[in-house]
Formats: sequence, structure tokens, C-alpha cells
Amino acid sequence: MDPAKTYRELIVWQKAHAWVLNVYRLTRQFPKEELYGLTSQLRRAAASVPSNIVEGFKRRGPQEKLRFLNIAEASLAEASYQLLLSQDLEYGDTSHLQQDAEEIDKLLNAYLRSIQKNHRL
Repeated sequence: MDPAKTYRELIVWQKAHAWVLNVYRLTRQFPKEELYGLTSQLRRAAASVPSNIVEGFKRRGPQEKLRFLNIAEASLAEASYQLLLSQDLEYGDTSHLQQDAEEIDKLLNAYLRSIQKNHRL
């Protein structure tokens, strides 16, 4: 398989981008008092995932790529907890978003392993 020429060709980025759009849709229904709290935190953490995938994609060295992909993983974990909190606070059903986050996590791990393998790290 040929390497991706742009970040938009990466399946992990495509899934993460679609997931962020769904997070934004969900948070539109959060209570107004959460606008500067959970809504803002969740949106920032979620948007950080595909953003860091993009930044890592453009980095030249494998260590730099891995660093940004690790940041994406951490942001995904943060957003996953915030989705759980949102569910427990009864702000909406987040189960589908949590499942999507698990899939993105697996794809991110595979992408990281691929970079490590190709550069023998």
C-alpha cells in the first residue's frame, strides 16, 4: 500500500474528523451553564485529536510524528472521559461516540506501530 500523500487520505484522520463533528452536534444540546465548562473542554479535547494527527503527518522525523500522535492519543483519552461524564450527567447519549473513540484509538495505535516498524524504532 502506498503511503498517504495528504493527511486527508488517512483513515484515522477521516474517522477522527467525523467524530469531532458528532461531538459538536452532541454538545449543542448541553445546558447553557456548561458552555464555558464541559462543552468547551470536550470540544477542545476532541478537536485536538485530528489536529495532532495532521501536525504529526507533516513532521519530517519519525520521533516528531510519534510525539504528535501520542498527544492525539492523550486528547482522545481526555475526551473519552468527558463523554462518560456527559453521559453520567444525563446531557445526552454518548455511547456511540464512546464506541467511535475506541475505534479511533485502535487506528491511532496501528498508525503509531506502522511508523515505528517502518523506521525500526
